[in-house]
Amino acid sequence: MSTDTLPEPDRIDGAPHPSQTARLFGQQRAERDFLEAYNLGRLHHGWLVTGPRGIGKATLAWRMARFLLATPEDAGEGLFGEAMPAPDTLDVPADHPVARRMQAGSEAGLFVLRRGYDEKTRRLRSVITVDEVRKLKSFFSLSAAEGGRRVVIVDAADEMNVSAANALLKLLEEPPEKSFLILISHQPSRLLPTIRSRCRELRLSLLSEDDLLSALKQAGLDDIPQSLVALSGGSVGEALRLANLDGVPMYQAVLKVLETMPRFDRQKAQALAEMSVGRGAEEKRALLFALIDQILARIAKAGVVPPPPESEVFPGEGAIFARLCPDAAKSRAWAEAAQEISDRNAHGLAVNLDPAALILDTVFRIQKTAGG
Repeated sequence: MSTDTLPEPDRIDGAPHPSQTARLFGQQRAERDFLEAYNLGRLHHGWLVTGPRGIGKATLAWRMARFLLATPEDAGEGLFGEAMPAPDTLDVPADHPVARRMQAGSEAGLFVLRRGYDEKTRRLRSVITVDEVRKLKSFFSLSAAEGGRRVVIVDAADEMNVSAANALLKLLEEPPEKSFLILISHQPSRLLPTIRSRCRELRLSLLSEDDLLSALKQAGLDDIPQSLVALSGGSVGEALRLANLDGVPMYQAVLKVLETMPRFDRQKAQALAEMSVGRGAEEKRALLFALIDQILARIAKAGVVPPPPESEVFPGEGAIFARLCPDAAKSRAWAEAAQEISDRNAHGLAVNLDPAALILDTVFRIQKTAGG
């Protein structure tokens, strides 16, 4: 398979790749911290960009890489040695040679370390292997001849196996001259403590509603229902996944099943099961079970801390949760049921149990808890 057609693990259908995203919304503090380190001459060779999925970590990593490769090392001096204003943005013009080369995937100073492609299975590997990390040796030796800075983006560092992590650690301990490693991590606690200690962390946060809407419009979504915003939890990536896989109607179908509880409505349960079949069925099933986990967690909280009306995804769902979970004792029962259902569904997906039967069994278990 040509390198131009290899699947990209960090690409979301219907949205521009992080390398092609023009603006980053809601993460001004992280950008400011990086620029401050740059302008003070305290630029660390290792950077760890952390935070939940889908909030712009990869976009920030590409912006940092583009800035480092496009900004001359003597950017603080003019033609005759006079002081120049310090950079106050990571923006690089789209027509800059580095930006054009990065867009075309031909920038010699950049290496993107991510999961490789398995020719036998014709799928992306599940982890980043040590063989992928070893490619950095030739990258640094070849790019050294070009001069200037060299940047490695690791997306995502959480996906490295033990051998790969140890190999990358050696580079962080003894980095080549003028090299920078930018590690993207959704769960930094899973990384080796020695890797974390050798990087400066830039922690990104969930987006506000205004920033989320701006980012979704940039990604090409024009008609954005409030229910999608509420369900995404401040994550652009999650909002796009929900939009691509009909997540909002799926969430509403789960609510319709709960609305009849403790009575079992087979027709509504069957309609719910049918939503996870057809095109993209595997991804839809995973999303459906994630939404069920989310709703059960919200029900379990309702008996202790009733949700405010503004937190509702759909009007009236708070009343459903309050009826199903009126007190702390019921909260404990729902919490136990939620854990049991989540574990069972995860096992069912792993061993390819019949999805319709698995969903109907889930509804039965929810009914049992609701009837108490």
